[in-house]
Amino acid sequence: MDHVTHGCVLLLDGTPDRRRGLLPNPTAHAVAGARPRGFLAAGTADVVQLPAMAGPQSVLVHLRDAATVPGPLLVWVTGHLMVPARKGQEVHLALRESTPATVRYNGLPWEWLLRALREHAGPTLLVVDAEADDRAWPAVAAAAQDGRLTADVPVCGVVTPSPERPLVEAGPYTRAFLTALSVGNPAGGPALDPALVHQLALGQAALPDRALALQRGAAGDVLANPAYARASAAPAVPPEPVAPPPPSASAAGEPVRDAVPLAREEDALPRILAAANAGRHNEAAAMAAAWEQQVLRRHGPQSAEAGLWIEVRADLARLAGDHPRAAELWMSAAANRLARSGPSDREAVAALKRAHYCWQHSGERAPQLAPALLALWEQVPGNPDAAADVRARLAAATG
Repeated sequence: MDHVTHGCVLLLDGTPDRRRGLLPNPTAHAVAGARPRGFLAAGTADVVQLPAMAGPQSVLVHLRDAATVPGPLLVWVTGHLMVPARKGQEVHLALRESTPATVRYNGLPWEWLLRALREHAGPTLLVVDAEADDRAWPAVAAAAQDGRLTADVPVCGVVTPSPERPLVEAGPYTRAFLTALSVGNPAGGPALDPALVHQLALGQAALPDRALALQRGAAGDVLANPAYARASAAPAVPPEPVAPPPPSASAAGEPVRDAVPLAREEDALPRILAAANAGRHNEAAAMAAAWEQQVLRRHGPQSAEAGLWIEVRADLARLAGDHPRAAELWMSAAANRLARSGPSDREAVAALKRAHYCWQHSGERAPQLAPALLALWEQVPGNPDAAADVRARLAAATG
């Protein structure tokens, strides 16, 4: 990667006229406030923010100017997607004066955006966190499925249904993407793989039903890897021993034996647990997910190493107070161990007890999780009380 190149970050806010009562776009504000110059894998970078501009020609001028930079180009699009009310189904990004009746004339055709980005000679990435209402949704979904939203441009992102009420905080995908960007990949080089960041964001974001995930192409060296920069700047000191995760509780509320300590991987686990215990739960979850992706590539999804990172993420979810997610992850960890070692594996039973404890604290999600938990208990002989507890609670919830 050439560290002396000059790049550009272009933040494009496709939000209709706020005088009509819409709130400012919190997703765009979150991106602009996250020091976007630091996102770019370049020595220097321009940052250009286009908040709800009027007229597609004005936006096109900025896009073409951005495409002339010699280095990496990152375009981050938020806001609303629309289609014309009467003629055609071409997807447009809504601009300041856009309505379904007028977007054909005063919105930005999505094809214009892609065409301008295809003119850039250097590494390019389009990040999308947009929404579409019920009227536009069929056309937008069709364009996502047939590739018109991503044609010949490296893209990652999501399109979600418009919420009933305007969001008061950044969209979950953008929040998770920014967290993954800030953490980086401890095992990677100076540039991040956008596909990895995208997958981490999808895994951490609580996206609404029907959300469309967009991913296409190899962007090249666009995103900087802060973990690599931190490691390069850190003094060379002997690593400290890695501690195992803190104990969870069994179905009866009693401590159970800790999971097997993880192998030392640049002291990842202590840093992750420190972040979680300090209340930085999103950061801790993103770091753990990044390490899990590395382990999956190296050892495979059914490996003991991958199973251990599932257990780490499960305990992080418990520490964050997300008991339903913790129960799901502990069930996955238990299933992983049962598949490898069978029902006599004491660690498999320990993971299942932790899943049971978190399930008991899962509130309204407990009935949905009960069948999977019961199926796992039925694979483990000698624990009739646990299986009976699941059946009784499920019967009470459905009766």
